[in-house]
Amino acid sequence: MRTIYFDYNATTPLDERVREAMMPVLDQVWGNPSSVHHVGRQARALLDDFRERAALVLGCKPSEVIFTSGGTESVNLAILGTARLLRPKGRHIVTSAIEHHAVLHCCEYLVRNEGFNVTYLPVDREGLVSLEALESALRPDTMLVSIMAANNEIGTIQPIARIGALCHQRGIRFHTDAVQWFGKEPFDDVGSLNADLISVCAHKIHGPKGAGALCAASPLFPKPLLFGGAHENEHRAGTENLAGIAGLVTAMELFIPEPVFCREKLMPLAKRLIALVDRLEGVQLVGSRDSRLANTVSFVTEGSDSIALLAGLDLEGICASSGSACSAGSLEPSHVIRALGLGDEAANSLVRFSLGRESTHEEVALVEAVLPSVIERSQRLNKRPTPCE
Repeated sequence: MRTIYFDYNATTPLDERVREAMMPVLDQVWGNPSSVHHVGRQARALLDDFRERAALVLGCKPSEVIFTSGGTESVNLAILGTARLLRPKGRHIVTSAIEHHAVLHCCEYLVRNEGFNVTYLPVDREGLVSLEALESALRPDTMLVSIMAANNEIGTIQPIARIGALCHQRGIRFHTDAVQWFGKEPFDDVGSLNADLISVCAHKIHGPKGAGALCAASPLFPKPLLFGGAHENEHRAGTENLAGIAGLVTAMELFIPEPVFCREKLMPLAKRLIALVDRLEGVQLVGSRDSRLANTVSFVTEGSDSIALLAGLDLEGICASSGSACSAGSLEPSHVIRALGLGDEAANSLVRFSLGRESTHEEVALVEAVLPSVIERSQRLNKRPTPCE
């Protein structure tokens, strides 16, 4: 059976050029960068080179790049580390109701355990944050705002530069989870985002899993979450994953300046899927039709649920998602769809198609052919009475 992979927002296949960049590090430069002998110094020199190359892509200082184990750790370091660093200035954080759980769970932890207050901004029916709502939420004790650049479930792109400018006018630090944004949208340098803290992840842009980075504008350096050594300029303890960093930096160089998710190629495919969704009865496109990632098409279906729909698609060889891959297997309704005001039934029926470099019109044609019947079967099964009824 042919596999159609429409789940690129969850992860991407490792690019061959990235793999080739990693192999010499695995085979030859296996020393510990913290060791003082020549084997360790060789690894240290390579780590320093990777940091300079990452900084060149991002348009920041090498000292502002902190390598992490991925996007989740990058987000945790940004939020927990900054909150603890700036606690004397205030204990109020502002975020949105549709953030990735890496953000939301950090905020919940700070409220429950460390005496912080969090304001969760609502979004409109397209998933957009209102600048007016943000401005109204800011308080004298607000020390951090965290708004994602692009939503992983519905693809809505936020006005990040304007949000950052508003925060800076008020002297408030701004973090953006740009994990889904990098490699999909045009990028000049971190200054164009107006963010003090920016989270990056390798495996969303054809790099390896287990590698990411936090770009932290000096002199703001979050308090470390991990202890046990002076690695990463004392920002993150733990021997650096040099091979993973090699993959991350190579992927950044290849796929961020010239986005690997080519809008010109993907938009026609996405438009076909949107047209398909629009003509199916009881099916509703979610997210913005204008301010959205070109590769992401998400919808909800009346009288069905995500599990049945995804199982039906999988039987046809089509890999899709019900939202965040980090929540795979969860029966919880999508918090993003709930935040759009569509209710629990819709939140339980979210399906996301996220296209990528290898996606084709032929694959979209197959989805066009089978999706109506997959939805019909799911709705029919959903109507069957349970044995207890």
